[in-house]
Amino acid sequence: MTALSNFITGLPILSVITFLPLVGALFLLFVRGEAEVVARQARFVALWTTLLTFVISLFIWIGFEPGTADFQFVERLDWLPQYRIGYHMGVDGISMLFVILSTFLMPICILASWEAIEKQVREYMISFLILETMMVGMFCALDMVLFYVFFEGVLIPMFLIIGVWGGGRRVYSAFKFFLYTLTGSVLLLVAMLAMYFQVGTTDIPSLMQADFSRDMQYWLWLGMFASFAVKVPMWPVHTWLPDAHVDAPTAGSVILAGVLLKMGGYGFLRFSLPMLPEASEYFAPLVYTLSIIAIIYTSLVALVQSDMKKLIAYSSVAHMGYVTVGVFAANQQAIEGAIFQMLSHGVVSGALFLCVGVVYDRLHTREIDRYGGLANNMPKYAFAFMVFMLASVGLPGTAGFVGEFLVLTGVFQVNTWVALFAASGVILGATYMLFLYRRVVYGELTKADVKEMLDLDRREIAIFAPIIVVVMWMGVYPLPFLDVMSESVQALVSNYQADLKASGATEVTRLGGQLLAFLR
Repeated sequence: MTALSNFITGLPILSVITFLPLVGALFLLFVRGEAEVVARQARFVALWTTLLTFVISLFIWIGFEPGTADFQFVERLDWLPQYRIGYHMGVDGISMLFVILSTFLMPICILASWEAIEKQVREYMISFLILETMMVGMFCALDMVLFYVFFEGVLIPMFLIIGVWGGGRRVYSAFKFFLYTLTGSVLLLVAMLAMYFQVGTTDIPSLMQADFSRDMQYWLWLGMFASFAVKVPMWPVHTWLPDAHVDAPTAGSVILAGVLLKMGGYGFLRFSLPMLPEASEYFAPLVYTLSIIAIIYTSLVALVQSDMKKLIAYSSVAHMGYVTVGVFAANQQAIEGAIFQMLSHGVVSGALFLCVGVVYDRLHTREIDRYGGLANNMPKYAFAFMVFMLASVGLPGTAGFVGEFLVLTGVFQVNTWVALFAASGVILGATYMLFLYRRVVYGELTKADVKEMLDLDRREIAIFAPIIVVVMWMGVYPLPFLDVMSESVQALVSNYQADLKASGATEVTRLGGQLLAFLR
């Protein structure tokens, strides 16, 4: 294993998995022939490209050394040396898992689009391949400029996927998604420029060691928060998400919930906590407040939804509230729980959108009341839907339980009231998901068109089977995932606490602490 690890480490494997999908996209540009032939070739090229990317990405996990917090598989190339801007790639125990998540979901998305997408198939597959390059590159980037290029590059293919291949008010939803995320990212760019002019480099590991004044940290933190909060999304800047999910094609919703929502949480872990510890400590009560509102409010909104996609979209906002609470609790249990929650939510929420896509492809409606009794004529579908529904509500033995449990236990050590309010989301989540499942799957099979719906075919079974395996694996034996992230999280927490201690930060320096001191 050591020899294999050394061999893998010596290869530019991160660049390979980042740009291999882009190579596939460029290849598709030169495919010529009749429309049906081009569409068939585009599907197969996209599928094999994403499968190969996923297989290669697994070698990162095989060659990864979990006993160190250092960045691994590092690649460095002087891009603009006079400005100290370079091509710098690498992964640690935090980012590596998100790379695997991205490459795992992409071939599933291609399979899910196999029959659903009939127009401009080549352009659709090119958009997804470019999107994969941007997502993987963002998680691997160790240069701030490179990170920002990938971070913003995601917007273009997703904007097209929603706006061209979506349904309903797709143009409105695409522009709303674009404007929300772009507006926040402008402030992120301003913060990054300020950091560059202060330190003189865009190298992320170097910036983690930089010492910014407390006042400057506050402004930098707010600039970054404006972007990352929209990406999560946090309440009240979450309103673009339900519209984007409802109007996006099924595969677009899978990637949006599975990977793109994780970009905000990853940004907090990579930038806010390690680079701006005093500001993160100061604004933690603000994050707790917004997260608790998100967990409770969006869960209640999900309860009254009549559209399946919209219900799952609001549930995503609630689940991501656990992530932001866990990140800013800033202890090992809570942060590991937040990372695990992002991974499990990426798999489970993506699977739930796929479940909606299956019945939508057959009946062309997402209205909950149009279904009922599917357990009678679609037992395979009912089983798959049940697994993902139970994982979403955090049933022990599934992926959803581990992350929520770790977050709540970690947050409880910091603030019992925050943990109590966050725990209420577990009850509300069980309520709306069981409500959805009962109305769609159980009851009498009375509607004629629902009676004619066929159970999962081989392609759909091939989509759901690996996801079920991963959901159960993460729930029953989460240790491989926790081992990978443990050292990196421990180093993050240790450095964070050391920085706070060196700066003399106390409870009163928190935003909530200052308010309490004023009231006293």
